[in-house]
Amino acid sequence: MRTEHDTMGDMPVPQSALYGASTARAVLNFPISGHPMPAALLRSLAQVKSACARANEELGRLAPEESRLIRQIADEIAAGGLLEHFPVDVFQTGSGTSTNTNLNEVIANRASQLAGQPLGSHRPLHPNDDVNLGQSSNDIMPTALHVSVALALQERMRPALAHLHSELEGRSRAFAAVVKIGRTHLMDATPITLGQEFSGYAAQVAKAVGRVDRAAAALHELAIGGTAVGTGLNTAPGFAGIVCRILREQTGIPFVEAPNHYEAQASRDDAVEVAGLLSAIAVSLTKIANDIRLLGSGPRCGLGEIRLPSVQPGSSIMPGKVNPVMCEMLVQVCLYVQGLAQVVVMCGGSGQFELNATIPLIAHALHEAVPCLANGALVFADSCVHGIEADEARCAELVGRSLMLVAALTPYIGYDRASSVAKEALGTHRTVREIVLAGGLMDVATLDMALDPVRMTRP
Repeated sequence: MRTEHDTMGDMPVPQSALYGASTARAVLNFPISGHPMPAALLRSLAQVKSACARANEELGRLAPEESRLIRQIADEIAAGGLLEHFPVDVFQTGSGTSTNTNLNEVIANRASQLAGQPLGSHRPLHPNDDVNLGQSSNDIMPTALHVSVALALQERMRPALAHLHSELEGRSRAFAAVVKIGRTHLMDATPITLGQEFSGYAAQVAKAVGRVDRAAAALHELAIGGTAVGTGLNTAPGFAGIVCRILREQTGIPFVEAPNHYEAQASRDDAVEVAGLLSAIAVSLTKIANDIRLLGSGPRCGLGEIRLPSVQPGSSIMPGKVNPVMCEMLVQVCLYVQGLAQVVVMCGGSGQFELNATIPLIAHALHEAVPCLANGALVFADSCVHGIEADEARCAELVGRSLMLVAALTPYIGYDRASSVAKEALGTHRTVREIVLAGGLMDVATLDMALDPVRMTRP
């Protein structure tokens, strides 16, 4: 151990740790979950710190050598280095001050290490005066939250959903000519093609991609520049604009300074909006996964209209059983994401006055939800949707047995008589065609044309 000093006095710190006294206090204060802050958030926080150092240099507030050193170390962290030096638990101070301090201390101590100075000496960089110059946890943590989640949506969620959409579109084209029975209320309805059914799933995912874009857009405004309460105390005019410009250049995402810093720091409504959109995507994918699971049920005693890829044995007691495990995986992912989204909603309503003090938990929930949902969609696309096959014989069999073909006869024999035909066919275990011909209700040619299931899918 070594001894470092902060405003509360001396504190023992592990000799190998690059963090300092305040982080060591936080580790002792918050032995809660064992979950450190999300790596994606830490990397974006470092990216923001690098941009802040460059902005302070441009404004003449930070010497070029100090700026270069901060940016060098911050960029190392942003690239995924030194993350083992961030031990603070998710359940910590609600502003994320412990994590901001953790990063400041790591950058300062890494600078000391590179300069051959003792750790904790604050030479050549001071964690507060230099690394945190013009910043507060209250503006930089919401900024890092927005940057990190926007990047996760752009780099992970959008490509995953676009891939799932492509696979569903491919199945829709492949199944374009397969006529099957439609279902409403879980009951037989009029015919539809399997391709039409899958086109609906593809359209749902296309809308999900649009929701990802709207979620990312909700995060474009950044709180940086507001410092403690939104007034910008101890920062320089133009600082926030420069930071946003640098982040735009680095990420390609159109980040801008929030027009009202009091809203940007006091509320987390933008994060709540993102959570709502993620929840909508999860609901959509749940519906698709459940439909595909039901369509593939069987193989002999279920619907069995499609065959799902066999990826693993399904039972420890029933030999040969194969289960729709990819559908089940995705449903569980989606339920988890909806729970995480609800956590964000409750966090969003838990702010008081000039700060929402649940930022670490919001970060944890969103950075858990995005990769889980993205990975779930990717695996489902590749291990399930890609290999789905149509059982055309089974689809044709169920269409032929359906009573709801009678709906096409209404223009010829009327609703009431068509209803009687359906009831008689059900009660006598005969087909609609047999009942109509036996009653002399229509001639054969007209009846065959009306009951053509392919024609019913393209009225």
